[in-house]
Amino acid sequence: MASGLCQNCSRLLKEFAARLSKACREFEMKIRDVFRELSRCTCFRIPPESSFLRRTTQELPPLHLLYDDETQLLSQEGLQTLSRLAASENTDLQMTAAMYYLHLSQHLKSPLPDAFMEPVMALLLSTDLDVQKTISLALVNLLVRKNVCKELVIEMGMLVPILELFQSGDATAQCHSCACVALLASSESNRDALMVDGIIPLLALAKSYDPQVQQSATWALLHLTQSDWSTRILCQAGAIPVLVLLLQSSDSEVQFCSCTALCNIAAIQEHHPKLLSIGGHYLLKSLLTLMSSSVQKNSAQACRCLQTLSKNVLIQEQLMELDCVLPLKALLKTSTAVWAKPAVTLLSVLSAHPPNNEFLVSEGLLDEIGQLLHHHRSSSAIITHSCVIITNLCSSHMGQQAVMENLCLPGLLWALVSPALLDETLLHVTSCLHHLITLDTLRSILSAAITAEQVSGLVKLSGQIQNPLLSYNCAAIMSKLEMTEEVIRLLRPHYTTMSEYLLVFLKMKDVKFQQLGIVTIFNLKKDGDFSSLLANSELEVQLRTVHVQTEETRRLLQMIQPLSPSSVDP
Repeated sequence: MASGLCQNCSRLLKEFAARLSKACREFEMKIRDVFRELSRCTCFRIPPESSFLRRTTQELPPLHLLYDDETQLLSQEGLQTLSRLAASENTDLQMTAAMYYLHLSQHLKSPLPDAFMEPVMALLLSTDLDVQKTISLALVNLLVRKNVCKELVIEMGMLVPILELFQSGDATAQCHSCACVALLASSESNRDALMVDGIIPLLALAKSYDPQVQQSATWALLHLTQSDWSTRILCQAGAIPVLVLLLQSSDSEVQFCSCTALCNIAAIQEHHPKLLSIGGHYLLKSLLTLMSSSVQKNSAQACRCLQTLSKNVLIQEQLMELDCVLPLKALLKTSTAVWAKPAVTLLSVLSAHPPNNEFLVSEGLLDEIGQLLHHHRSSSAIITHSCVIITNLCSSHMGQQAVMENLCLPGLLWALVSPALLDETLLHVTSCLHHLITLDTLRSILSAAITAEQVSGLVKLSGQIQNPLLSYNCAAIMSKLEMTEEVIRLLRPHYTTMSEYLLVFLKMKDVKFQQLGIVTIFNLKKDGDFSSLLANSELEVQLRTVHVQTEETRRLLQMIQPLSPSSVDP
């Protein structure tokens, strides 16, 4: 094929190519000796570690297998490679292994074989802080996801390098270390080992100015308060003042963890003197301040801590002096039951101490309780503690007057027919109502307030003899109702059913039920319709039987001549 060039141009190009080839050969001859000498120097050789790195990383299974076949990922060859990398003195090789574990910890679904923990120990002992931070984070992930056994971590001696990270001065390393300690402390069998060397460094880190470090340390301390023994050691090491100070932290998580830890400590009464030894009621003041927090879980937790402490009457008196009622009332107004519950629980404890009652009534507590019963109609805990408060505060005329003027009675009556409440809660409701209807000032009001639905509920519960306490309470309420025209109208449809359970009461061996049956019949006979129903009925026959038995018992008792005091004296 023609080149398109003339004969002269073709000749010149051939000469140029020949001369260029000759010049290259001559240049190669001149520099060959120089390159030969350079190649003999170690400066230009490939380091064995780099060659090893390329070779070993190629031997590691690709990470995409995490989403496919974990058995290949956790192969014996992979373990050997990780062991070589971890044992190397080259930090790049160590970091390769640490990064592999980190990715592994984020995606592994099955338990990590025990053999794979040995390279982890070697990496924790690395002299490179970045390697330690990476592998400790991987260990945190593995513990969180329960891919490794916590006891094995302790048995392998990993706790020592983990605790040494406390002293690193690096905030990230300290956070990872605290997280490991907290997760390991959640296992009861590990706490002894953690307590020996971990408390003092943790307390020091809890005072850190770095919020993340402080948060991690407080979290770890919280986990160490979950057993009586470790809590005792913590208190001996001076944890209480540190935790109390942390209540004032600007970090809401630190506040929550420290408050929860103090709540756990307060559950053991022997620690109360230490808790209260901080001058000026500092702990109680701090908890009351936290109770007013805008973070509701912190507010509720502070309330729980105070509730635990308030089992001590002295602490109750101090709380009243510090005007604890105002923040507690604010908590009662929250729309979420989980926040209102600790407040009403603490108030029920305070109301059980009679000297507190007049002040609680004067502060309008019963008004708040009435509102609470209407806003949280399905919360058994709130209703139960509300019943306790109402019963306690109605011991005074002022309390009875307050109940007459608020929503407490309607709230209690509504609870009678609530389908969400269990018998245990209904027992508290009916016990409270029975107490109120025995009070002259409230009997007529309660009788006027009761509805047809509530009467039906009481009749139904009265007949549940399998739950004798609940049955008794309901029947006792019915026996105390004032027989007004309206009450009689509500009761008449139930006379037959009532006669049935009253007959059962009269046949029972428990005298208390027999007496209740008699009192109820006496009250119902004020209505002529019931008297007509009673005439010649089985109920009337049983009533006569009880009368005969009672008379016989009285006659037998009269036969017994009690010994005079002089006859028994020596």
